[in-house]
Amino acid sequence: MDMRTFIAELDAAGELHHIVRRVSPEFEVASILARQDGQPLLFEQLEGYPDWQLAAGYVAQRAHFARVLGVEVNALIPRIIDAVAHPVQPPLIENAPCQEVIETDVDLARIPIPRYHPLDGGPYITTGVAVISDPDHGRNLSFHRLMRIGKDRLVGRIVEQRGTDTAWRKLPDGLPMAVCIGLPPHILLAAATSPARGTDELAIAQAMAPAPATKAWSVPLEIPAYAELVLEGVLTHEFAPEGPFPDLSGTMDGIREQPIFRVTTITHRRSPIFHALLPAGLEHKNLMGMPREPTMYAEVNKVTDCTDVRITPGGCSWLHAAIQIEPNGPEDARRAIEAAFRGHSSLKHVVVVNTDVDIHNPSEIEWAIATRFQADQDLIVLEDQPSSSLDPSARQIPGGKTRTAKMGLDATVPWGAPREGYVRVHYT
Repeated sequence: MDMRTFIAELDAAGELHHIVRRVSPEFEVASILARQDGQPLLFEQLEGYPDWQLAAGYVAQRAHFARVLGVEVNALIPRIIDAVAHPVQPPLIENAPCQEVIETDVDLARIPIPRYHPLDGGPYITTGVAVISDPDHGRNLSFHRLMRIGKDRLVGRIVEQRGTDTAWRKLPDGLPMAVCIGLPPHILLAAATSPARGTDELAIAQAMAPAPATKAWSVPLEIPAYAELVLEGVLTHEFAPEGPFPDLSGTMDGIREQPIFRVTTITHRRSPIFHALLPAGLEHKNLMGMPREPTMYAEVNKVTDCTDVRITPGGCSWLHAAIQIEPNGPEDARRAIEAAFRGHSSLKHVVVVNTDVDIHNPSEIEWAIATRFQADQDLIVLEDQPSSSLDPSARQIPGGKTRTAKMGLDATVPWGAPREGYVRVHYT
């Protein structure tokens, strides 16, 4: 399934909202996205870009991923775990839809790249999945925000010590790269995972649903065949200021010197559809947080019976999580807290609850804390821990790993206590 087919399915189900009036990609698209966050949208007319449409919100809900994978929402985590454990190499096809139009006279201004916020450093690509090949580990897919700084130049936020960064450092002449935009949900989900080095994320996508590849037009890479838009070129060792830009936390990220991506070829589908993702919106949160849930789920299950995991939107879908367990002993909740931090190293606060608490309902989590937690007995505090630069309150260390204090709350029924004293009353 490609992005167009999925959007058409949402439309047939009455879930797609059409924006039929002419809208400017400069701030106006973002304003509408912010007001209708969570709603799949199709912008039919873009001011200054008569050949383009723009889609947003089509992975803003967990149900969107479940629909593509053909599972119930509560089966998403096991489905992702299975795909990561058993990747399948995608078939290679010719005459791919992503290459219906080839442009070697590159002008990025012809693409409706939005500006989201008045403080932005420039127009930003927020859904670009970079395809690279590490000389030692092979193909890698990952997300990088990209700011337009010229006719054929973008500057990207390349996070240090991650896949793209480590491959780029091995190649002094620059790293061939293809940035794919307008992809179906399962490829976006796969690209957002963090599997063991050497695991091909496109093969993870193929294990979930068909994800055929094709040879890129001008760089030695094999890329998703059904992308709406592909920017091919080289991630150079030239630098430019990148930022500021809103981050997952909803706060403004600062300015850094980052590598320049020089675009040599643009390929796209006829009547292309650009995918725009609102920073700190529900699409952003889903793609950041949900792929970390399987790793926490796996780690917690090593120490106790874990039945569900949720990285919570209120915690920026990155810093907070709720863990549901069926404890088998008095130390299981504490073990679950420690395992959760191992499963997601950027996690800052975690709450562990019993199976009678719905971790997808913030009110139920708060109820469990109110009725089952005592701070002098059930609180775990870990000082000076590796953390995430997304947390503005953490201690930022230039050139080093961010540090923070971490907190775990055991909001399970006290071990050995009469269960009936902690059960909510239900009325028929």
